[in-house]
Amino acid sequence: MAALWNVMRGLCSGHLSLYGIKSLQYKPTGILCQLLCKSSYQRRLFTNKNMMVELDSNTGVAVIQMKKPPVNSLNLEFLTEFAINMEKLEMDRECRGVVLTSSIPKIFSAGLDINEMYGKTPEHTGEFWRAVQEIWLKLYGSNLVTIAAINVSRICSILLLPVHFTSFEQSIQKIECLPQIICPATSEPGASPAGGCLLAMACDYRIMADNPKYAIGLNETKLGIVAPFWFKDTMINVIGRRATEHSLQLGLMYSTSEALKIGLVDQLVAQDKIMTTALSVMSEWLAIPDHARQITKSMMRKPTLDQLLTNRESDIQNFVNFISKDSIQKSLQLYLEMLRQRKG
Repeated sequence: MAALWNVMRGLCSGHLSLYGIKSLQYKPTGILCQLLCKSSYQRRLFTNKNMMVELDSNTGVAVIQMKKPPVNSLNLEFLTEFAINMEKLEMDRECRGVVLTSSIPKIFSAGLDINEMYGKTPEHTGEFWRAVQEIWLKLYGSNLVTIAAINVSRICSILLLPVHFTSFEQSIQKIECLPQIICPATSEPGASPAGGCLLAMACDYRIMADNPKYAIGLNETKLGIVAPFWFKDTMINVIGRRATEHSLQLGLMYSTSEALKIGLVDQLVAQDKIMTTALSVMSEWLAIPDHARQITKSMMRKPTLDQLLTNRESDIQNFVNFISKDSIQKSLQLYLEMLRQRKG
């Protein structure tokens, strides 16, 4: 009870985010009235190299549009910009909610950039993985309402190539049997689909374009690797332990209807209705007093956040050790060569 009381005092006083970052907490409600009020309509726009952020100070809603062509691959620069933008919004007294989406049609994020893992020093690899951790901490631990507006053909998590193949041919065959995960027309060298599903799961609510060809999931095991423990914990909190165990062991990719059924996404809408739906849903969430919602969110998410914070350095070291293995570096090299050949 004492620990919960300290969290409540910190949140209501405006000193703590869900994982200890100073930020604003209680902000007035009345979002429905604000949405209808056009006379004092104001927008603030700031843009970086890889994303554009537009904050409507009248409603308190910010829209983050990822814009790193062709597939919003998550490299160190992108992740750093993302974390900085999230912290700015967290500290902004006019911001109460964030919609995360992409300005690239039918692409949410292709995931982690393999160029950040191949041929790099252990120091760089560790810095990159720390940035991946940080953006998850920022999103999952945000006091703001966060909604993922997923405009994507396939969103998944493949961190690396399998490490047990005996030949380059087997590696290529394995990659080529994964439909739509690598698309020569849209993928850039190093754009490995990973992390997009994690970004979506870290949000409070997920809206996905309804299309039978679209899919979402974490499918690492199909390539012989294991999802990090905090990926697993996030998924458990979204869809439950049994569904997560089934999903991760088999590396399942879910169609939009299947994802809705298990709770991996919360709502399906037509592609052209994603943003209007996201803003409508946001108004419902912002009708709840901020302090009550934030304290409830903290109670639900803080144990998961603390688990990574407690084991953060060991998680980074484990990742660096794994990536630095000769067999992994060889697999990454073959993968990048294959992508360049396809692009050429």
